[in-house]
Amino acid sequence: MCWADLLVLPATPYWLVAFSFAALFRHLCALGCLSLTARYKFLLAGGCLLAGTTMGSYAVLLLIPATSSVLVLLSVSPARAHAWVFALQMSWQTLCHLGLSSQELDSQDARPAVTLSAIMLLTQKTTSLALDIHEGLVPLQQGQGVLQRALPLCSYLLFFPALLGGPLCSFSRFRAQVESSGALPSALRAAGQRCLCALALQGLRVGLAGRLAGRQGCTGLGCLPHAWVRALLLRLAYYWHWVLDEALLEVAGFGPEAGQGDLSVHDLWTLETTHRLAVFARTWNKSTSRWLRRLIFQRCPAQPLLATFAFSAWWHGLRPGQVFGFLCWAVMVEADYRIHPFLSIRATSQGMKLLYRGTTWVFTQLIVAYILVAVETESFSMLCLLWTSCNSILPLSYGLTLLLLAKKLKQN
Repeated sequence: MCWADLLVLPATPYWLVAFSFAALFRHLCALGCLSLTARYKFLLAGGCLLAGTTMGSYAVLLLIPATSSVLVLLSVSPARAHAWVFALQMSWQTLCHLGLSSQELDSQDARPAVTLSAIMLLTQKTTSLALDIHEGLVPLQQGQGVLQRALPLCSYLLFFPALLGGPLCSFSRFRAQVESSGALPSALRAAGQRCLCALALQGLRVGLAGRLAGRQGCTGLGCLPHAWVRALLLRLAYYWHWVLDEALLEVAGFGPEAGQGDLSVHDLWTLETTHRLAVFARTWNKSTSRWLRRLIFQRCPAQPLLATFAFSAWWHGLRPGQVFGFLCWAVMVEADYRIHPFLSIRATSQGMKLLYRGTTWVFTQLIVAYILVAVETESFSMLCLLWTSCNSILPLSYGLTLLLLAKKLKQN
């Protein structure tokens, strides 16, 4: 069972309640029954209730860093806000990852996985908010009581529609959406379309899973299509998760701006048809990609690409499969930047262009499958089996090509 299944399937009853709670919130806002302060309290109370019901006692692991981050933001100067919040949140998240992974937990208990996912999303929001304050995009209100200043921040970090899923929205957009009240029918229509899309994705995934279950084992090069189908099932699970996340946000009135969500029809088409691994990396989980670009890539003076993927491995938990998978992804993207310019200028005729795009699309699909399977690998022994299988042929070829092209460029 993949990470997306662990997050959604056990929490499905609570998600149904969350959808009803979101519709109630939007309806009360549209009727003008809730003041601005009451809206913040409603969202915060819903988040605490959802955390308690889905995570149980593990919810404390989420509430502690959320409260601590708010206290830090209200206490330190804007110039130091980001450094303090980043150190606090990543230290706490790393301790939670290491602590929960070292314990012998019930494999059927999804609460630790749900808690870790919520803490990772909290890291996105706290660091994004701290950067906004550091850069002067969000001035903190002065002359108000501590509770009045803390309420919007706590509500942003824990509001229930985004507690268990993304996409990430800025604090400025969150505050603007809380202050406004749109028409409920349009939100329900958009949410309904996303739910139908999620139903179609789940139906496709169930059908593919049934076909894969009928094929036991593989040998040699026959493992390549087997790994591709397995990775496709993983991608469909994540697509399903992201569509449901955005549907819940739509119902509550916090739908992302056009092009700012994690998955649109255009994004889905791009992910499944692109022949460029770099394009896939930018489109996959778009709000997280933008967050990583802002947090690491744009602020790293040396090797920003490698630093971004290394930090992503740290953020995801530093399991062997995650470290290997994300570092491999960084090398593959760097190779992609060098290989495609080299090949595209040599594809002059229409037939050569079709051959170039078709071949590189297959290569991209197989490499993405290899990376996803590696990231989802739990144990070091399974990772060694993946490394010694035929699935490693293409990643090794890309890595070797990167070395050759880099050496040729250096000689020139």
